[in-house]
Amino acid sequence: MAFLDLTFDTFKPEEGYYDSELESLGSMPIRTFAPVGYEPRYAYPLLVFLHGQGGNEEEILRLAPGVSRRNYVAISLRGPVAVGLNREGSLGYSWGDGAQLAMIEDYLFGAIEQTQQYYHIHPDRIVLAGFAEGATLAYRMGMLYPGKINGVVALNGHMPRVDRPLLRLPELRSLGVFIGHGIANSVVPAGLVREDCKLLWSAGMEVKVHRYPTNHRLHPDMLRDLNRWVIARCS
Repeated sequence: MAFLDLTFDTFKPEEGYYDSELESLGSMPIRTFAPVGYEPRYAYPLLVFLHGQGGNEEEILRLAPGVSRRNYVAISLRGPVAVGLNREGSLGYSWGDGAQLAMIEDYLFGAIEQTQQYYHIHPDRIVLAGFAEGATLAYRMGMLYPGKINGVVALNGHMPRVDRPLLRLPELRSLGVFIGHGIANSVVPAGLVREDCKLLWSAGMEVKVHRYPTNHRLHPDMLRDLNRWVIARCS
């Protein structure tokens, strides 16, 4: 997507997907979903989707209309490490082993800032929504920057198992967490999620947990419940 020289006061896109780049990081991609009936004067919540191992920014952002076609602006990012072709036959990516964390931080917040230049985004309603490996990254970024991130969504994922970033109490108590998990998930067993919940609750954080009749796949009700949770949190 080639952005026009407009501010969010006049920029009024049609519903759909748009592609742009963050040039400050070597043209890293930003994929955007603009909601139906976009209103420039309304401050929208921003959902930032983070794909799982072997996914990509195009694949994960297909979830956005399933959450809501109207309630949010949504963006998705691409992991910095290419891992080969995925099941769909497209190139898949990973968020790496931690060595790329500083670059990912710049990428995430640079993408949010660039989106705010063209879409009217409420600065206190930014939610990271991660699937699998992307959920681990969402946890880490949300807990490192609770003043910038309002909520974390973990779909079939778990917290970092090493160096858990629970160092910013009491600021973390303002960070909400939504967990959606398949009861038959063998990739991320339910025991790991129970451990995460205990740790989050012990930190005094607001945690909402939903379990679904699925395995490591996304269940359609996850998106419905995610929408309800974000609406309630942003009201």
